[in-house]
Amino acid sequence: MEVKVIRTVPEMQSWSSDLRRQGRSVGCVPTMGYLHAGHQSLIRESARRNDRTVMTLFVNPTQFAPHEDLSRYPRDFEGDCRKAAEAGAHVVFAPGVEDMYPSGYQTYVTVDEVSQGMEGAFRPTHFRGVATVVLKLFAATRPDVAFFGEKDYQQLAVIRRMVDDLHLGVEIIGMPTVREPDGLAMSSRNVYLKPEERRQALAISRALFAAQVAVKAGMTDPKRIAGDAAAAIAEAGLSVDYVEVREANTLAPLAVVDRPARILAAARIGNVRLIDNMAL
Repeated sequence: MEVKVIRTVPEMQSWSSDLRRQGRSVGCVPTMGYLHAGHQSLIRESARRNDRTVMTLFVNPTQFAPHEDLSRYPRDFEGDCRKAAEAGAHVVFAPGVEDMYPSGYQTYVTVDEVSQGMEGAFRPTHFRGVATVVLKLFAATRPDVAFFGEKDYQQLAVIRRMVDDLHLGVEIIGMPTVREPDGLAMSSRNVYLKPEERRQALAISRALFAAQVAVKAGMTDPKRIAGDAAAAIAEAGLSVDYVEVREANTLAPLAVVDRPARILAAARIGNVRLIDNMAL
């Protein structure tokens, strides 16, 4: 099956509105392209749950700071369309920057508390860009349900908060992180890793798995859990941005792990910055 490619917001809105009038459900999978098995798992779940699935493909400039890798972000439009079709998508919505941010654009969305700390601390403008573009993509695709990976866990929390606060009426489904056989979380940025860096990067997932084991064994001190994981990642030669243990739903800091929690980490290896998280 080939996907239909839609480039403009009015055409996308018209396509979706026609389906909604027919009583058909629309699922949306927002991506920045360079698809891997994690993205495809989201598309498959959307296709399973909905009559039609739209995958959006837009490398969003407003979520990159000037020093970040917007120009280097990997792109493979034809390959992405093929992989989207294989997974069950019906439409690829691929607008241009001028379609999403026309001349004179000046409206942005800020989600306050959930954006604080972790990625929000190291990438201060990131979540404003994420919330803004996701709201605009929802306005274009008009979905009933949208699917996001749990690898970007803070991003998922930000989007859920925004959808609830603004009464958008879109059901948000978080899907488990898809990992390589050795445990490394799949990411479009993994392509940048040199072979030795790829081996070193496994320290992140190993440290988080070890944290899970420690909590199951009875450890409840979030500072010690995070500290042990950070030390293990640093020992492998990575530069640790943060490792934190937070409450699973609100991402609020915890004094003790006595409820569902999440350990979240970010570290740099060479020129590549990787993030990961796991449930505790």
